[in-house]
Amino acid sequence: MNDHRPKSQVQKEPPELEIRRSREADRINVAYANRRGMICDTFTREARAERHAVYDQLLDAAFPTQRSIIQVLEVGCGSGSELEKLIQLGVEPGHCAGIELQESRFENAKSRLPAACDIRLGDACKTDFATESFDVVFASTVFTSILDEDVQASLAGEMWRLLKPGGAVLWYDFVYNNPRNPDVRGVPRSRVLELFPQATAEFHRVTLAPPIGRRLNRLGATGYRIFNSIPFLRTHLVGWLEKRGTAD
Repeated sequence: MNDHRPKSQVQKEPPELEIRRSREADRINVAYANRRGMICDTFTREARAERHAVYDQLLDAAFPTQRSIIQVLEVGCGSGSELEKLIQLGVEPGHCAGIELQESRFENAKSRLPAACDIRLGDACKTDFATESFDVVFASTVFTSILDEDVQASLAGEMWRLLKPGGAVLWYDFVYNNPRNPDVRGVPRSRVLELFPQATAEFHRVTLAPPIGRRLNRLGATGYRIFNSIPFLRTHLVGWLEKRGTAD
C-alpha cells in the first residue's frame, strides 16, 4: 500500500520496536483466537447502553450539527459492533473506517457492516491512512490487550497522527488488572494522559465491575443500575481526548 503521509512525517521506526510490535501482534492473535464471543446477558446490554449514551453526549457536544459528515476510524474494530453503533448514532457508513489485526474478526466486520465502510486488515500502529484525516479516532478495549508499553505508545502516536486538529480520540477501556487474565492489563487515567500528553482530556467513569455485574444478572437491569450508581464500583473509563487547533 502507498503511504500518503507527508515525507516529513514518515519516520523509520527503530528495528527493535518493529520486532516488539510483531511479537506483541502474534501474542494478541493467539490470545484472541482462544477468546469466547460476547455474552449477550443483562450485564452486557446495560454496560453497552451506558457507554453508548456517553458517546452520544460527547459527539453531540463536539459536533452538534455535523455528526453525519464527521470521519471516524476505529482501531482494533473487532467484529464491527461498535462501528455499527456509531452508525446508528448518526455517523454515515461512508465516513467510517476500521482496522483490525485478527483476520477472522476482520472478516466478520466486513460482512456485518455496510459496504461503504472502509475496513482494513492490519496493524493499527502503522497504517497508510492520510495524516489528519479523521475527526474521531476510536479505541475500545484495545490498549489493555497491549502489554508492551512502547507498543502502546506507538499506537497512540499513530492515532494522534491520524486525528484532525479539533478532533478527538474516543477512548473506552478498563482501569484495573484482571488477575484471572494474564493477557490484559488495566490502563489507569494517568497512563492515558501519558499516551496522549498533548490532549485536552475529559473522562467519564462507567461500567459496573464485570464480576459484580454478571452476578447480578438475575436481578435484571434494575440490579445493574442500582449497583452502578456507586461510583467506586465502576471499572472503565470513557475518555474524550481532544486535539486542540483548527483544521485547515
